[in-house]
Amino acid sequence: MKINTVAVIGTGFIGTVHVESIRRTGVSVKGVLSGSAESTKRGAENLSVSTQYKSVQEICGDKDVTVVHVTSPNALHYPQVKELMAAGKHVICEKPLALTAKEGIDLVNLADKTGLVNATCFNTRFYPMVHEARSLVKSDLIGVPRYIKGHYHQDWLTLETDWNWRLEAEQAGELRAVADIGSHLIDQIGFVSGLEISEVMAELHTLVKTRQKPTGPVQTFTIDTSSKRESVKMSSDDAAGVLIRFTNGARATISISQISSGRKNSINWEISGPDGSLAFDSENPEQLWIGHRGKANELLQRDLSMLSPSAAKISFYPGGHIEGFSETFRGLFERVYADIESESRSATYPTFADGVRSLQITDAIAESSQKSSWVKVKR
Repeated sequence: MKINTVAVIGTGFIGTVHVESIRRTGVSVKGVLSGSAESTKRGAENLSVSTQYKSVQEICGDKDVTVVHVTSPNALHYPQVKELMAAGKHVICEKPLALTAKEGIDLVNLADKTGLVNATCFNTRFYPMVHEARSLVKSDLIGVPRYIKGHYHQDWLTLETDWNWRLEAEQAGELRAVADIGSHLIDQIGFVSGLEISEVMAELHTLVKTRQKPTGPVQTFTIDTSSKRESVKMSSDDAAGVLIRFTNGARATISISQISSGRKNSINWEISGPDGSLAFDSENPEQLWIGHRGKANELLQRDLSMLSPSAAKISFYPGGHIEGFSETFRGLFERVYADIESESRSATYPTFADGVRSLQITDAIAESSQKSSWVKVKR
């Protein structure tokens, strides 16, 4: 079926990235919906879209809208996606798909029942060198992975005066750093390695005990200059350490932090097998490190002539012309849209089922931290 237009729910940092990336696919964005009439108006004007939706119901009733991107606060994902799919809209939803695995399973079942195309926005899979690493693992370059180390570190919530809606449990859920960025790291490691997590041992850290909340709204990654603030005690995780056991016996050690000064957006992992290792860092996304025991290590630069077909397909520019964060969204969206238009299922992007698996893993991480013990990941 032909995609007529797209609507986007949310006009903050990620909502803006979605709008800009949708346009780069050649698809038209008809309108946006934000948390209030004022923010919707401001978002529509800033993004130069024609329609300011007043409600999810209005989007559901708009026959011109084929696909809806959901980038609202986490607590709204489940009810909004449920309503949109019941109205026949294809949906791309930001992670987490829902606040609980049970809610996520409901959405998977609804997607199966309706036959609608669905995707969870684990966009970081779509760095070309991440796809290249997956291809090299599948080709047995390093052997079966047996040890993995990784981190996802940021610094935007380092100070007690830093604030965002993700710090509020009623909007974001009980988990924060693990759900917000740790889920991306874990998804990316699973995508590249092909391994399945069986159990976890985790410790969550709330290291900024009290924060100074501005009385006005604050956008993600912005600095509030308001002098009016109120002290708020914190309970969600600033950081976490997680040990992972995989079903094949492999092990992983990962670190998650939103309070690591100087780390702006570092997704970093190293996957080791008996015959070699692979390493990637999102702050230097053009390169993939290949480690060897008995010969010189290699540094593979993104160049279409040297990449696997999977990685080359999501490379938009010639080698040396740097691709980054925004291209990962474009790569994901193009594949989802292709499935909608061809009325097929290519399984080349993360679906709601991947969103549920992520929720099952993060639920186990939270439980492990509470119990101080290993916890099996439910299936």
